[in-house]
Amino acid sequence: MKYSVRLSVAAVALSSALSGHAVAADKLTYYCSAQEDWCQLMANGFEEATGIKVNMTRKSSGETLAQIKAEASNPKGDVWWGGTGDPHIQAAEEGLTEAYVSPMRGELHDWALSQAESGSDATIGIYSGALGYGYNEEVLTANNLPVPACWKDLTKPEYKGHVQMANPNSSGTAYTTLATIVQLFGEDEGFEFMKALHKNINQYTKSGSAPIKAAARGENTIGIVFMHDAVKQAASGFPIKVVAPCEGTGYEIGGMSIIKGARNPESAQKFYDWALTADVQTRSLEVKAYQVMSNKGAESSPLAPDLDSLTLIDYDFAQYGSSDERKRLLKKWDDEVSVLPQ
Repeated sequence: MKYSVRLSVAAVALSSALSGHAVAADKLTYYCSAQEDWCQLMANGFEEATGIKVNMTRKSSGETLAQIKAEASNPKGDVWWGGTGDPHIQAAEEGLTEAYVSPMRGELHDWALSQAESGSDATIGIYSGALGYGYNEEVLTANNLPVPACWKDLTKPEYKGHVQMANPNSSGTAYTTLATIVQLFGEDEGFEFMKALHKNINQYTKSGSAPIKAAARGENTIGIVFMHDAVKQAASGFPIKVVAPCEGTGYEIGGMSIIKGARNPESAQKFYDWALTADVQTRSLEVKAYQVMSNKGAESSPLAPDLDSLTLIDYDFAQYGSSDERKRLLKKWDDEVSVLPQ
């Protein structure tokens, strides 16, 4: 009798495994658009907490959105964590991600819930950070350059070849820069600014944080990035000074979304809820991530930029995160800015 019971249990287990259910419950395919060490920490932490095996891919926000679009007819990813919120909202609008209302919402800041509202509950805010730039103080001095304090300073002829930013087609950081400048100065003046800035750009990188990393290594002078990325380099001992532009600036709300048609939806929801807890968000300090986290109980570093002390624009996430507006602005940048000589 005991042998028969064991055999029956084994048969059920084998049947479940062959049908894919048992395997699916123990896996998670995780797309990450934050910094590499943070992505790894989240993947390893979730595996340790749940026993669910994580397959992680790290790409910038724009690249991840493009991948999810390409895989829409046969989704391979389960959850997308990190990166600027605009592409997450676009993914929600295009039906590439699906609504999920986490039981963790009661612990989150209002701006995180506002992000969810903009994305019809198919995304949510996980962190926030202000846009700005950083410069290498030693390289600036060696080139006898003045200290920049404003956005418009970066268009001055003396900075030619000394400024770096990412390409807004691949980088959420750079798209936020484009959308910020348009909202700050108006579209006509904003694009004139982007054209003037283009003359001083030495390289458009794929990743949003690459310009400040290059500045930290002395390979570049000024990097347009989120301020927390510049703070990270300064905190690591590099001669980086962080600038909050005098005219004011935009900001990001980093997003998290469950991919529509996910092969492992239960694992995706478990990750989603886990990632919103205060303890997990506080672990951002382990990798020197200086964003403001969305859980009210999460600890922030004293080095994190104080958003309340900055002049922030009233960033319109619904408009500039929409698919049509994003495509329109990127096409205009491609047609009118990127093609210009430098």
